[in-house]
Amino acid sequence: MLNRPERPDKGGGVASARGPFGAIACAIATVSIVGVGLSLTMTLIAVRLGEQGYSARAIGFNTAVAGFATLISAGFIPGLARRIGLQRLLFAALLLCALCLAAMAATDNYWAWLALRGIFGVGLTVLFVLSEYWINAIAPPHRRGSVLGFYAASVALGFAAGPLILAAVGTAGPAAFIVAIGLFTAAAFPIILGSAAAPELTRQSSLPILSFLLVAPVATLAGLLHGAIETSSMGLLPVYALRSGLSPETGASFVTLFALGSVAFQFPVGFLADLMERGRLLVLIALISVLGAVVLAFSPPGSSTGFGALLLVWGGVVGSFYAVALGYLGSRYKGSELASANAAFVMLYSAGMLGGPPVMGVGMDALGPRGFFLSIAALLIVYVVIVGLARANASKAHS
Repeated sequence: MLNRPERPDKGGGVASARGPFGAIACAIATVSIVGVGLSLTMTLIAVRLGEQGYSARAIGFNTAVAGFATLISAGFIPGLARRIGLQRLLFAALLLCALCLAAMAATDNYWAWLALRGIFGVGLTVLFVLSEYWINAIAPPHRRGSVLGFYAASVALGFAAGPLILAAVGTAGPAAFIVAIGLFTAAAFPIILGSAAAPELTRQSSLPILSFLLVAPVATLAGLLHGAIETSSMGLLPVYALRSGLSPETGASFVTLFALGSVAFQFPVGFLADLMERGRLLVLIALISVLGAVVLAFSPPGSSTGFGALLLVWGGVVGSFYAVALGYLGSRYKGSELASANAAFVMLYSAGMLGGPPVMGVGMDALGPRGFFLSIAALLIVYVVIVGLARANASKAHS
């Protein structure tokens, strides 16, 4: 049995926990299993809609519905968890996702899937917001960066595993949906195993959800950036390769290199986050990412392995935004404020997912292939300026 931590204080945060790593592992296992099921489902639906003759625009809109669902629902999750209980709400979200998958398996209708994807997105939002809050709340402060780095790497590996499972199962018939339902069902068991150390939310946050954009811009805007850069890179690096005169296979390899970098760098950057102030580290990550984006923009992509190596490293650096920003929030807020901050972070990540690809696409249309990286560099520079001004104002207020 896992040791039961001391009960939360009046703020809803866990005052202390003896040996929390087993409970953290359970929370990470839950969200990683969900990641496998999610990536399997996203790929499956895209393939099935493509086979039915729907346009890329229609398929993209169907996918984007989940992002809109996150923007709408994330702000309500801390309050629901406070009323219902974190564990019960997690179980309800898993059940909701499984039922949506079962309904998808029973029909091939585009509009039915569109509605189901929206409901499915609400369930996923609950799972990610509360799992990340759970991990952040009980992670030891001196190991928070390493823990969240491990979490981010585990989720990334889970996302990579989904399409591989789909390739083995196949896209025809209900088999892949049944596998996904099984994964969401299996994700309940780590919650049960880690239930003794689950944090509780006992009061309402004193800060509105969107206020964290003003009080913690270094972290919340990092979530926005990460969502924009990650989604754009996954979706537009193949287009960048094609417009550079390279093959579709080369474009796919660029996506793989970017994703591998994101996984590999989580551990060293997470360790570094435990050694230095996380706000400063986020600014440093942004500055290095600007430099890398500019160098990539003016490097010939097909001339040598140097471009691929640089893309791998750059993907690792920009991929570190998410875990480091979560750690920053965990070091500043506790209890209900941490849950609300995490909800705001997920909302902005989803906003980045929705808004990033169109911005990078406009950059490519205006400036050619290199406009992809230059647009990312421009967004990163805006982030550095905003965060620099916010940190300067905070320093003046405390002096």
